[in-house]
Amino acid sequence: MSKIDLPSSWLVHVESEFSQSYMKQLKLFLQAEKREGKTIYPASDSIFNAFKATPFNDVKVVVLGQDPYHGIGQAHGLSFSVPKGVRTPPSLVNIFKEANRDLGIQIPSHGCLQSWAEQGVLLLNATLTVEQANAGSHQGQGWELFTDKVIEVLSDQREHVVFLLWGSYAQKKGRVIDQNKHLVLRSAHPSPLSAYRGFIGNGHFSATNEYLEKHGQSPIDWQVV
Repeated sequence: MSKIDLPSSWLVHVESEFSQSYMKQLKLFLQAEKREGKTIYPASDSIFNAFKATPFNDVKVVVLGQDPYHGIGQAHGLSFSVPKGVRTPPSLVNIFKEANRDLGIQIPSHGCLQSWAEQGVLLLNATLTVEQANAGSHQGQGWELFTDKVIEVLSDQREHVVFLLWGSYAQKKGRVIDQNKHLVLRSAHPSPLSAYRGFIGNGHFSATNEYLEKHGQSPIDWQVV
């Protein structure tokens, strides 16, 4: 994990974070975890994949997750997404169900959201690493400060971005967003525990595209390919 892993379009906005004490402590923490033989997800070269897939000036939508999947082969640096060939996790199944209900999108045979990312959907987790089989294990180590900065910079320096905040955690993290410049859509989380308490039926996919088109931007093709 170093700043050289971040694409230049992002680095120009957040490079100063890498000299902050919290980022230095985070790097030491990750190094110590690896020395202890712990398996960390995603792989080190995939930690910043969301930023690599979606350049700063291309961001139209932000989907905010909490931390990476902690199962073998699942996490690849994009929130809610898994590589092709990996079973689609339950939360993502519900995301696809709502896209189908909302827009008639065909439910895909895999859970890789790279096609969304390449259209300007920043698939951002609040915490960018996790220990295998230990959900939430890297929370409170500094990642949240870094991703808060990412959200703040997007809010300040871009206009007409749609922020999809699913669940209370994401909604708290989105408090810094300027709602005079951006569209903030909130609902329950898509996890099986809460999806039918407000996620299914939220209409966020169609609302996102309506807002983008209203502000002269091309809509997202939510059909995963």
